[in-house]
Amino acid sequence: MKTQTSLNTVEARRIAKRLLNHWKHKFEVSESDTEFRIMMPTATVVLTPSEQQLTARIESELEDHTRLEGVVIDHLNRMAQQEFNVTWSQV
Repeated sequence: MKTQTSLNTVEARRIAKRLLNHWKHKFEVSESDTEFRIMMPTATVVLTPSEQQLTARIESELEDHTRLEGVVIDHLNRMAQQEFNVTWSQV
């Protein structure tokens, strides 16, 4: 299952990089010019920054991503130091 959301922000790369650095002590991570990946035990979080938004995608075999979606957005809010109101959708 995959779910995703987009955050409207001009600081997408900075926010994604902060979250990657925050979680690199707990999980395996990778970074390229176009995306940041955080490999958790049961899911992979893919952050794709652009000039006007940050797309966050969760990929896993889990039936329900509700808890993980909450953890990801909570951490993105903390890294951005602002509150994003998001809606996750299956892709």
